[in-house]
Amino acid sequence: MLDKNDFDLWADGYDRTVGISDEENTYPFAGYRDVLGDIFRAIMEKPNATVLDIGFGTGTLTTKLYEHGCSIYGQDFSSRMIELASGKMPGSHLYQEDFTNGLAEPLRDQCYDFIVATYSLHHLSDEQKISFLRTLCNCLKEDGKILNGDVAFENRDKLNQCRQEAGDEWDEEEIYFVADELRSAFPGISFQQVSHCAGILALAR
Repeated sequence: MLDKNDFDLWADGYDRTVGISDEENTYPFAGYRDVLGDIFRAIMEKPNATVLDIGFGTGTLTTKLYEHGCSIYGQDFSSRMIELASGKMPGSHLYQEDFTNGLAEPLRDQCYDFIVATYSLHHLSDEQKISFLRTLCNCLKEDGKILNGDVAFENRDKLNQCRQEAGDEWDEEEIYFVADELRSAFPGISFQQVSHCAGILALAR
């Protein structure tokens, strides 16, 4: 699994790497732009929303939200990613902390209209995902919503099919979302399949 230093080294080429996979419609980033676009449009329905982005990377999504009047909070464990994102979003509130250890303390004192995570929470185990999502739910405003875009599937059969098609490219260290396995903990969770390997999970307070 990539650690903080790996992400620091990868930061400058990250957007290009993702773009190639998306354009070629290959695992793991097929549908990436559509995932971010759908999340962006959902947030734009609420003017001047307060948004928390978990694992924001270089700020691809949050920069667009920032430019359209959103108040941006974020957490990432890569200092280089934070440096790049901060340059695009002066006045945003970005904190360096590994979310596998939970939500950064300064972010726990705020409530958000939207909490987003794109291609980040697959670093958590299934048990950690449930615990962390519960923590995030407690930080939502009334009628707030969590929007998680990632490598994700409706059921385990779809995941296994993608794994077989990906072959040696499949990352066994990443733990992807399976919507129907989350519904016992979050009965109200909804799932939108965007590509053969990507989807958006939405959870309202």
